[in-house]
Amino acid sequence: MRLQISKGEFMKNWQVAERSTSPKSTINSLTGVLLRTSDADNTVLLEATDLKTSIKCVSQGVLVEEEGEAVLPVKLVGELFKKAPTNVFTVSITDGKGTIIAGRNRYRFTTYAPREFPKLPVSESASFFCATTASELLRAVSEGTVACTTGEEFPKYLGTAFFQLRDGEMRVVATDGRRLSLSKCQPVRSGENHDFLLPIAGVRELQRLLAAIDGEAPIEVLMESTLVFFQMGSMEFSVRRVDAAFPNYENILNPQTTTTMDIDRHDLIGALERVDVIVRDFSRMVLIRLSPEGDLVLTGKAPETGAVEEILDAKIEGESLTVAFNVAFLLEGLKALYGDRVFISFNGPDGQMTMLRPGEKDFLYMAMPIKINPNEILRDEMDEENEAEMPD
Repeated sequence: MRLQISKGEFMKNWQVAERSTSPKSTINSLTGVLLRTSDADNTVLLEATDLKTSIKCVSQGVLVEEEGEAVLPVKLVGELFKKAPTNVFTVSITDGKGTIIAGRNRYRFTTYAPREFPKLPVSESASFFCATTASELLRAVSEGTVACTTGEEFPKYLGTAFFQLRDGEMRVVATDGRRLSLSKCQPVRSGENHDFLLPIAGVRELQRLLAAIDGEAPIEVLMESTLVFFQMGSMEFSVRRVDAAFPNYENILNPQTTTTMDIDRHDLIGALERVDVIVRDFSRMVLIRLSPEGDLVLTGKAPETGAVEEILDAKIEGESLTVAFNVAFLLEGLKALYGDRVFISFNGPDGQMTMLRPGEKDFLYMAMPIKINPNEILRDEMDEENEAEMPD
């Protein structure tokens, strides 16, 4: 095999494939990327897998001078590709030995046998799930997985994203047991009602792939009993499904509210980030005081750091309320939400908090508050009043 490679275009595809390898695997072929030339259209297909996810993509920026196939070790060859001193270089492979020629420079390396590379799954027999655009799928996945945990926890569904197709509407849902996020989108085309669970690591790689392509690019989602395929033009990304049951999340979507707030999302994020500066090395707790027809007051304190009070304008309706939350939970929900404003409803000091886009029902983020001692709140308020009355 002999290829003339244009570095800029080729490296975009190489890096996509590289992320799907398993660098620490004891199986050599899993630490490499398979390059295979196509007889039909004189192109190069890149394949990689870590056995949980797989990627196939047709590479751009390659001129095939001699056909063939080889598995290139990512750790060595990938570094040489990235650091090649010329923008165009040649890769030649014969009998498991490879050579990179970049200008007057020459680098030799050993490849792995293609026969040792696992046969990647094919989607020909998979069922159609839905078709949408890259931007819509990216939004749904980004918003719908914000409440997911990344650890290897039990039960298995805690580290997954739940994809559900119901009557032409696709939902992406996740929970870590303390929070829940749900995002909806309307596919361009949809199949029969169905659902599946995917590991969050695979979903995060899907997000990276979607973010790197045109937002209007068509995406087709196919599924079979053990795999889900995402087809994006010349690229096909597959993720192995998680064999577990997702809880009936609709049972916890409590519509009851005592207090609501409509506020500028960016202002609230800024205020919470400043509160976090004080509390992040202590309790990470922010105390929220809501007064109808009044201001939103955020307070936080840490014995060895200091205290903070932020006052924001907001449209608040319902009952007066003092409630506490993990500031990180609030920030993660707000940063995932697309839009300039956020509508937040509260169900008393011990009930769930729910974030929505004002006037919309296509995204929901729910978090439970931190239980606080009313006597402690009263004592803090008295301390603040005493400090205010102390003479200079």
